[in-house]
Amino acid sequence: MKFRKDIASVLLLALTGAYPAYGLAGCVAQSGPNTAALVELYTSEGCSSCPPADHQLTQLRQSLSPNAAVVPLSLHVDYWDYIGWNDPYAQGEFAKRQSWLVSTNRHSVVYTPHFFVSGAELRTGAGNLSDQVRRLNAKPAGASIRIEARPAPNDSLTLTANAAARNSGDRAELYLAVAENGLSSKVTRGENGGVTLNHDHVVRVWIGPIPLTGGEAQVRREIALPTSWNRAQLEVIGFVEDRNTGAVLQAVATQQCIGS
Repeated sequence: MKFRKDIASVLLLALTGAYPAYGLAGCVAQSGPNTAALVELYTSEGCSSCPPADHQLTQLRQSLSPNAAVVPLSLHVDYWDYIGWNDPYAQGEFAKRQSWLVSTNRHSVVYTPHFFVSGAELRTGAGNLSDQVRRLNAKPAGASIRIEARPAPNDSLTLTANAAARNSGDRAELYLAVAENGLSSKVTRGENGGVTLNHDHVVRVWIGPIPLTGGEAQVRREIALPTSWNRAQLEVIGFVEDRNTGAVLQAVATQQCIGS
């Protein structure tokens, strides 16, 4: 059923931080000269049509060409919770962002599963996703981003980021996220009742928007890490977006390099 609603210390060598570095103390990722594609999936454990899309996001990097620069994000929405299963990864903020992206794309229907590629709605499922990634990767980046993640005392993470987009006027905004891979849920109610669901790139922490003043932004955050989170499976994402159009100017991610 488809629900519709009107309304870590290593310098990663790949643009998206595609090389894992398990057990390290921290990591740094620097964006490159061309545009990485940010793929956002809006999903829910209460939606029976979402598991195939979740699996597609998990396999996204493997399904593209080896040199493709792509940053996947799984954002769980909360508007399915009423049906009987409260998605443990859902955040109301993600539903608001999804509605904003739909409006920015001049559409009116919010649904799950729902893909956006660098701010543009993927209306025909994910069949033409590889073409969109290839097109974006061929464009010079409209911003540069450097992010660094290091474990800190008291089960926390120090996250620092620098972003620049000097040709965007005052429209550019920086977002940061901490996501977790290798998650699993045994769903007992709702449309997926009795099914075990597996997830990757699930956003746990969302920071932003942070305006780029004079085309630049510098951010430092201390983030508490619950003991239930698997530190070896965490990744940090950063992207710069045009707040007027929703277009993503650049994205970058570390991958599994925060360590335990």
